[in-house]
Amino acid sequence: MYNIQSTRLKLIPLTHHQLLLSVNNWSKFEQNLDLNPSTPLVDKAFKIEMIEAMHKYWLPNTLAYPDLYCWYTNWQIVLKSTNSIIGTIGLGGYPDDYGSTSIGYMIYKDKQGNGYATEALTTVLNWGFAFSILKKVNADTQSSNKASQRVLLKTGFKYTHTEGGALYYEVTKDRIAQNNVSLTY
Repeated sequence: MYNIQSTRLKLIPLTHHQLLLSVNNWSKFEQNLDLNPSTPLVDKAFKIEMIEAMHKYWLPNTLAYPDLYCWYTNWQIVLKSTNSIIGTIGLGGYPDDYGSTSIGYMIYKDKQGNGYATEALTTVLNWGFAFSILKKVNADTQSSNKASQRVLLKTGFKYTHTEGGALYYEVTKDRIAQNNVSLTY
């Protein structure tokens, strides 16, 4: 099973088969990944967003691009000390012709405030920017989500604009290098 790791976290990009298993039987899914059981404490709005992403994005794209599935899937954020899932993170696909993609993340409510989102985002940025094709990563968050805004700024993102109640950010490989933002966690 492919994964990337930081000090406290293991991030597992889900294959098409693993995504299907997570939809059909969460307990078997966690067993398949050799993880301890977790209880996802997630806002209702985010649950709806996850279901939509699963059926309209992750499942069709991991099936269509099996060799590039890491760019199109949901990654499980696993806390090493408990060997259990504490959230998710994912990219918006293989970089486009301009070398750009997007990213999103979520930490379970009972695990927030411990720096896990910053650590997971830093780890995935390290992984992504190791590929020469990736030049820029975009992210957005609701204007009311101050914690997510802090995570983005801590990891080198800069604010670009506001649209429809959402704040938009971006980070480039060059910006990280110029500002000496450390992506090592």
